[in-house]
Amino acid sequence: MHVTANATVNAPIDTVWATLTDHVGMASWGPGVSVSLGKPGTPDPNGLGAVRRISTPGPGPDIVEEVVTFDAPHLFGYKALSGTPFPGYTGEVRLTEAGTGTRIEYTIASTASFPLVKLPLAAIAQVLLRLLVRAATRA
Repeated sequence: MHVTANATVNAPIDTVWATLTDHVGMASWGPGVSVSLGKPGTPDPNGLGAVRRISTPGPGPDIVEEVVTFDAPHLFGYKALSGTPFPGYTGEVRLTEAGTGTRIEYTIASTASFPLVKLPLAAIAQVLLRLLVRAATRA
């Protein structure tokens, strides 16, 4: 099951890409979030194979994700290794030029088959998209 959220931001694609793929920099636009890079990717430290640990406010576990797709500046994908309540959780962000701006298509998915899982996934996709749009606009 997957959900997709879309938006167009008035920022060039390279700016949106740089914001999206700066893992440690997520702390500047994710409220209360701290991010560390547990393993650098190759050849870009934020690229393919990078493992990031996202600490969120509250008692929940850290979320550990691995970058599985890194095709600058158009496609970025990751999978959760631990810390999410959704089995088989993945995320994919597609960027396309839209005039002087950038269209962002943010898809998150889970292998869960329980229909009510779609509601929280949709909410998460919208929140992540809004945070990315705001950060890219400020950048």
